[in-house]
Amino acid sequence: MIDAKNIHKFYGELEVLKGVNLSIKKGEVVAIVGPSGAGKTTLLQILGTLDKPTNKKNSELSINNINLLDLKDKTLSNFRNQHIGFIFQFHQLLPEFTALENVCIPAFIANKTKSEAEVKAKELLDFLGLSHRINHKPNELSGGEQQRVAVARALINNPDVIFADEPSGNLDSASANNLHELFFTLREKFNQTFVIVTHNQALANMADRKLEMKDGKIIN
Repeated sequence: MIDAKNIHKFYGELEVLKGVNLSIKKGEVVAIVGPSGAGKTTLLQILGTLDKPTNKKNSELSINNINLLDLKDKTLSNFRNQHIGFIFQFHQLLPEFTALENVCIPAFIANKTKSEAEVKAKELLDFLGLSHRINHKPNELSGGEQQRVAVARALINNPDVIFADEPSGNLDSASANNLHELFFTLREKFNQTFVIVTHNQALANMADRKLEMKDGKIIN
């Protein structure tokens, strides 16, 4: 489903990624681990099309057999909106909007109607145990609740893959464990693919595969 070959990334003279290759199957939960500075987040951002590799003519990146490095910016943005979901360490909910409104935003970007978006958002929030919190703003929600709203937002357009960057890094142990279990429940229910950057060894050990990065390379 995801194929990446010879992914390099330079920031000035600093080479952060040194020819990374990886392949991820549909429905896999893959954890990327390693020390800070190993290049994990940079790799995740490139896989998720938020950034581009250096010397992309010598690199390959495809999702569902679509070569993403050849897409124009607008086409790539549309692909990202329709096929990719993101969950970050800090939920990045918009504070002026309710939980329901935050979840609907990617659907609105995809030109879905307000009623269509809200029906789907309410279904997801109900599935995530938040049906009683849909009209609450982020500052009225706990950390775990905010992160579940972010999960619903990532799922609203039925993406093929979810990229998560330290998704439980800002949560207490109980909320983190609940979030970890949720990922696998979602995989079973929706056959979603998850690529997760994490320092949490418990989460990494739950994954189907654990890829270890060091000095800009995958070493296992």
